[in-house]
Amino acid sequence: MAKSKTKTKKAPRKKIKMPSFKLSSQQKLVLGSFLVIFGLLLCIAFVSFFFTGDADQSTISDFASRDVKSKNWLSKLGAWLSDFFIQRGFGVASFIFSGLIFISGIYTLMNINKGKLRKHWFWGTLIVIWASVLLGFFGDKNDVLGGAIGFETNSFLQDYIGKIGVSLLLLFGLITYLAIRFKLTFESFTNLFKSAKRNIKGEFSEMKDDIIVPFDNNLSEEAEAFKSAFEIPLDNDKPEKQKQEKPEKVSAPLEVKVYTPEEIEEPELEIKVEDVKEELSETDNLSNKLVEDFGLFDPTLELGNYKFPPLDLLKKYNTEGIKINQEELEENKNKIVETLSNYKIGIASIKATIGPTVTLYEIVPDAGVRISKIKNLEDDIALSLSALGIRIIAPIPGKGTIGIEVPNKNSTIVSMRSVIASKKFQSSEMQLPIALGKTISNETLVVDLAKMPHLLMAGATGQGKSVGLNAVLTSLLYKKHPAEVKFILVDPKKVELTLFNKIERHYLAKLPDSEDAIITDNTKVINTLNSLCIEMDNRYELLKNALCRNIAEYNAKFKARKLNPNDGHQFLPYIVLVVDEFADLIMTAGKEVETPIARLAQLARAIGIHLIIATQRPSVNVITGIIKANFPARIAFRVTSKIDSRTILDGSGADQLIGRGDMLYTQGNDLIRVQCAFVDTPEVEKITDYIGSQKAYPEAYQLPEYVGEESGTSLDIDISDRDKLFKDAAIVIVTAQQGSASLLQRKLKLGYNRAGRIIDQLEAAGIVGPFEGSKARQVLITDLIALDQHLENEI
Repeated sequence: MAKSKTKTKKAPRKKIKMPSFKLSSQQKLVLGSFLVIFGLLLCIAFVSFFFTGDADQSTISDFASRDVKSKNWLSKLGAWLSDFFIQRGFGVASFIFSGLIFISGIYTLMNINKGKLRKHWFWGTLIVIWASVLLGFFGDKNDVLGGAIGFETNSFLQDYIGKIGVSLLLLFGLITYLAIRFKLTFESFTNLFKSAKRNIKGEFSEMKDDIIVPFDNNLSEEAEAFKSAFEIPLDNDKPEKQKQEKPEKVSAPLEVKVYTPEEIEEPELEIKVEDVKEELSETDNLSNKLVEDFGLFDPTLELGNYKFPPLDLLKKYNTEGIKINQEELEENKNKIVETLSNYKIGIASIKATIGPTVTLYEIVPDAGVRISKIKNLEDDIALSLSALGIRIIAPIPGKGTIGIEVPNKNSTIVSMRSVIASKKFQSSEMQLPIALGKTISNETLVVDLAKMPHLLMAGATGQGKSVGLNAVLTSLLYKKHPAEVKFILVDPKKVELTLFNKIERHYLAKLPDSEDAIITDNTKVINTLNSLCIEMDNRYELLKNALCRNIAEYNAKFKARKLNPNDGHQFLPYIVLVVDEFADLIMTAGKEVETPIARLAQLARAIGIHLIIATQRPSVNVITGIIKANFPARIAFRVTSKIDSRTILDGSGADQLIGRGDMLYTQGNDLIRVQCAFVDTPEVEKITDYIGSQKAYPEAYQLPEYVGEESGTSLDIDISDRDKLFKDAAIVIVTAQQGSASLLQRKLKLGYNRAGRIIDQLEAAGIVGPFEGSKARQVLITDLIALDQHLENEI
C-alpha cells in the first residue's frame, strides 16, 4: 500500500486547461470596431501608395525618426504598411486583405456565424496568391502589380515549366476555383457558348428589315422558334403575308417578355398556383358560423364573476430575503479547506451560492484528485462543520465542480406568498403550474403537473409532506378556474384535507350520492378509483370520436364549437387525484387499490387525469415497482435511512436533508434541492373561505357511478331486467360451488362490471350469499337439479 501511494505522488499529471476564446459582448464591440477601422486604414494607405509610394521609399528606412516626414495619407505607418503588403507582398491583390479584415469586424460586431467568415478568408487568400502570381508576369514593367512575392513565385515557376506552363497552371487554378466555389460544370460552359451563339443569330434576325441586300434567312429550328415567339407584325410592308400567317385577329394586346440567353436555353416555366380553399364540410361551416355568431365556447362563463384569491390572504414574513453572513461563509470555507488538506486534497478554487436554507460550496480540486476520495469524506466534513445534513454532489451535473451543501445556521422562511407572487409563476403558461419553493440559487421552482405527469411524495412524519401537498393545491387554486380543474382528495387520516370541504362545489369531484367530498373511508376509495377508471375510459372514447390525441386538442376543438354536445361531447376539466397517506390504503386494501392506481398512472395522462400520491413510509411493499415505474416525478422530504431514500429516489440524499420543508425534487434526471414553500393552516382556511363564499356550481363534479361486489345488497327483484347470461352464470357458479365475479370473467369472458352485476342478480335470486370481503361468496344451491327447481319456482 505504501509503495502504491508513493508511486501516485511521484507521477502527478496535471490537466492542461484549454484557454477559453469566448468573448463577452463588450469584448466583441471593441474587437469588431478595431477590425473595421483597421480595414479602412489599410485601404486608405494602399490607395495613397499609388500616388505617394515612390516619394516615400526613402522614408521607410527612417521609420523611428520624427524629423523625416512621409507623404502617405496615413503618414509613416501608412507608408510602411503599403510597402510591406504591396511592394514586398502580394501587390495590388493586397486590397483583398483590407476587405477581409473589414468583413471580419462586421461579423464580430453583428455576431454572425463565423463559419462563413472562415470561408471568406480561405477563398480570399487563395485569390490573393493566384492574382499575385498572374500579375507577376508584368513585374519587370511595374513591380507594384504583383508585388515581390508574386514576381518571385512567377519567376521560380517559369524556370521549371516556362511561361506557357505557368499560364496553363493559372488557368487550371481558375477552373478549379470556379468548379468548387460556384459549382460550375462542363455543361455550364457549353450552354454559355450555345446561348451566345443564339443571341448573335437573334440580333441578325432583328436586322433583316433594315438591310437592303437580301440574305439567306434559313435559320435552325430552335432559332426559328425563338424568332417566331417574339415576332411582331409590321404595319405596311407585307400585309398579305401577315394575314396568311395569322388569319385570326387578336384583339387583346400582346404581352412580350424578353428572356436572357440562359432562360432561353433552359426556360423556367412560371406556374401560377391558384390558392384553392379547401372545401369545408357542413360541420366545419356550422362551427365557423357558430364561432362568428357567439365566439369561442368559454367554460368559465357559468362562473363568470368568479374571482381568484388575492395575495393578501397569504402571510408575508418579516424574515423573508436572504441575509448573507460573511463570517459564517468564511468559517465554513476554512473548515472545508482544512479538512480536505488533512487528507492531502488540494483545492484550486471555491465558490459559495447562498440559498434560503442551504449554502452550496462549489470546489475545483487540484488535478489528479479522485472524486470518490472526496465523496468518501462526507462524514468527516460534517464532523468538522458540526452540521446536520451535509450532502456532497460529486460532480455537479453540467459543471466541472464538486458541490458541498452545508445548512445555514439561520434558515430563511420561503413563504407561499413569495413564490406565488414571483414573475415566473404569474407569467407561466403551463397547463397545471405548481410553485414548489426556492432552489439553492434562490430561484422559484415552478413545474407543470401535466408534464410530470404524476407526482410521488414521501417523507418521515413532521418533515413537511402535508405542507407540500397544501402548496401544490394552493398553486392550482391561484392559477386555474373552477371550470378548468377538479380535485379528488383522499385523506385516510381525516384531518389533513378537511379545510377543502368549503370549496366542494367549486373545485372538488366525488361519486354520485356521496355525502362527503373528502374521501376518508377505504371502501369509498376503492369505488372512487374504479369510478375514475370508468371516467378515463369514457374520456378516451370521446377523444376517439373527436379524432384527438390528448385533452388539450379535444378542449381546443370543443371551444371552436367543432364538437356537438348532443353527441355526448363536453368540455373536460383536468382531474387531480391527491392521496395523503398511501401506505394506509395499501395495508388495508392492497391490490384493490394498487391495480386501479397503476392503471390510471399508465393510461390517464393523455386525458387529463393526474395523480399525486404521498406517503410517510417509502418502503418497497408500499411503493412497488409498478408504482415507481409510472411516477417519474418524485419529491423526497427527510427520511430516516438510506434504504428509504433509495426506494423513493433510486439513490441516497433524502436521509441527509435537515427537515422542515427541505426536499429533493427529480423528474427522472438530476436531483434539485428545494426549500418547500410554507403555507400554514390559517392561510389555507382564508383561501378556502374566500372561494367558498362566491357563487358555485349546483353540486360537485360528478364521477361515473361504480357498483362493486360489496354493493350487492340492492336486490334485483325484476326478473325481466336480468342479464342474458344470468342462467349460464348460475350454472357456472353452482357447478364450481364458488361464487365470485372473477370466475364468471374467466368462464364467460365477461368484463369486470358486467360480472359484478350478474353476481348481484344471483344474490338477489338467492343463489349466492352476501359479500364477505376478500372471500368468495357462499353458494346456496347444491347442484344443477336444485338450481332448475329454484328457477322454476321463481317463475
